[in-house]
Amino acid sequence: MMTTAIVAILVFGLLVFFHELGHFGVAKLVGIRVHEFAIGMGPKLIQHKHRGTVYALRVFPIGGFVRMEGEDENSSASDSFSQKTVKARISVILAGPLMNFILGFMCFFLIFFSLGVPGTHIGDMIPNSPAQEAGLQSGDKVVEIDGEEINTWEKLVAEIASSGGNQVEVIVNRQGETLRFSVTPRFDEATGRLLIGIIPGLEKSLPAAFRNSFEQSKFIFSEIFSFLRQLIRGQADTADVAGPVGIISLVGQASRSGWMDVVGLAGLISINLGIMNLLPIPALDGSRIIFLLIEGLRGRPIDPEKEAMVHMIGITLLMLLMVVITYKDILTFF
Repeated sequence: MMTTAIVAILVFGLLVFFHELGHFGVAKLVGIRVHEFAIGMGPKLIQHKHRGTVYALRVFPIGGFVRMEGEDENSSASDSFSQKTVKARISVILAGPLMNFILGFMCFFLIFFSLGVPGTHIGDMIPNSPAQEAGLQSGDKVVEIDGEEINTWEKLVAEIASSGGNQVEVIVNRQGETLRFSVTPRFDEATGRLLIGIIPGLEKSLPAAFRNSFEQSKFIFSEIFSFLRQLIRGQADTADVAGPVGIISLVGQASRSGWMDVVGLAGLISINLGIMNLLPIPALDGSRIIFLLIEGLRGRPIDPEKEAMVHMIGITLLMLLMVVITYKDILTFF
């Protein structure tokens, strides 16, 4: 239980830190005065003031904030948030979710670079598979299939899938010697794909880790947007939607499996958090961007009191939703 709590605090702290660091960094870049950069809520535990900004760690490890001059109040100072251009203010707000996307990518990159990614070397063979029967061996490096150069595992899988079950010519490099084999893929009912029965070896390389991290991030984006589309249409299954309690439980499970699972979960949550923050829901970054875009079109800002009221309603509704989801999470334990 203690381990779960510590790991959860570290994960959430990292997510909040990167998000707020985005707001903070761009605010400083465009010349906005930042009064405080805080991680956590409630009374201050630790604080340090440097060049007019208080850097604070607060008691409750939930959330965080960057308090800027003129963000929530009227200010005529030249270095206030409200006096900057619409483009500059949108950049400040957009930077938070963007940093969540970067953090997610970094988490996946750390995993792929540490463990390696599936390469074109054969790591192992499935017994009595087409590849083994044709004479391929562990350690062979697949360099060509039916005249197509093979430089990634994904390319190898695609070439086998496009064979239509017909015999393919596989060229491999075995200890410096080039060998040719004729292999006929078989349809595997378990996976629903054509296979030749080879298991890739893992290769560590910066380009491969970068490529796989990008593909993993893109896949998560696709899945989240697909869920949101289904949610709007009323077709989404919300049974697996988790709130803070559910996420902490997932973090606890991941921590028992090893640090790689924790890092992977952190990457998933970070990208999810970034996308959720960009939704045009009052109180979230997305709605603030909408208000700024309207200001840009109108040529004058919306009444701050009216905007604050909209955000207050949004916060209230989000808190009620959080209570409902948390109650649902707690019921799953009984």
